[in-house]
Order: sequence, then C-alpha cells, then structure tokens
Amino acid sequence: MSLFASILLFVLQSTSGAAPATPPPSPCAAPEFSQFDFWVGEWDVYPNVAVDPKNASKVPLIANSRIEKLYAGCAIRENWMPLKGQGGGSLNGYNPATKRWHQAWIGAAPGHVDFDGGFTGGKMVLTGMWAGVNGPGQDALIRMSYTLQPDGSVRQHGEQSTDHGLTWSTNFDFMYRKRKEPIPAK
Repeated sequence: MSLFASILLFVLQSTSGAAPATPPPSPCAAPEFSQFDFWVGEWDVYPNVAVDPKNASKVPLIANSRIEKLYAGCAIRENWMPLKGQGGGSLNGYNPATKRWHQAWIGAAPGHVDFDGGFTGGKMVLTGMWAGVNGPGQDALIRMSYTLQPDGSVRQHGEQSTDHGLTWSTNFDFMYRKRKEPIPAK
C-alpha cells in the first residue's frame, strides 16, 4: 500500500462518525471525595471576630487563598498567600482504604505538618502534631475545623492542645470569604 493510500485510510477511519471512546470514570468519583469541596475557590481571609456590621470594613484582610480541586477530583490543593509573613500550602485527599482525609501542610515557617481526620458533624476536622508551633521545642497538637457558613464563607478554627488532647484553646480563627475578583498572579 502506498503512503498516500495509508494516510487516506487513516483519515477515513478516524472520521468515520464513530463516537469517541468514553473516558473511564474517575477513581475518585465516590461521594467522600467531594466532602471538602465547599472549601474550593478563591478567598480573602480575615480574622474571625465579632464585628458590628457598620464596622465590618475595618476587619483587616490577612491573606488570600486559592483552593483548587485537582487530579481528576482526587485532591484539593491550597495556596496560602498571607499579606505579611511566610506563605505555604497544603495537599488534601481522601484515602478510601483508611476512610480518612489527610492533609500535608508545607510552609516556609515552621515547615511540614501532617493532619488526619474526616467529615463529621457538618464540618471537616483535621488533627496533627505541629512541631515548634509555639516556638522552638514547644510543640502542640493542632485540631482544625472547617465549617461552611450560611453566607457561603468558610470558617477555619484552629485549636491547640499541649497536654495530648486533654484541653484545647484557640490558636487561630479565620473566615474565608469568596473573592469578587481573581487573585492576581505574583
């Protein structure tokens, strides 16, 4: 068969009207992989403080955060961009073998933390030991709760325990509010 005939046969076969093959379903299509989707988006992050609505504009913006669902729905990646201080990010995923969510946080300071948990009571709760979170040699167990609010914002409440989970105190408390414009590239 000549080169021309081979090319013509290929073109005819590829345009024969046959429907393209259906891609296989995502291995992460189970409902559990969508439990953290409420956090996906571009956000302005503020401290969560009780504010008189007349003074709401006086609450300082502390960070921008881009949360993306990636890898065929198998992971959620955060890019934390504070206005002051060091940035970082996390990679989050559901493990069907353990039936748990896992988060690996990597930051410029203080470094790497692994969190583990799940969706319970209407919120995502992740816990991990954060070495040096309170200064050199001052580790704490950190429990983060992510809760979708009625207005579409997300509250991230971080608590710490220095006595192996016997008592807890607030370490940070943030409100993620949807951005009106995309986060500018840096």
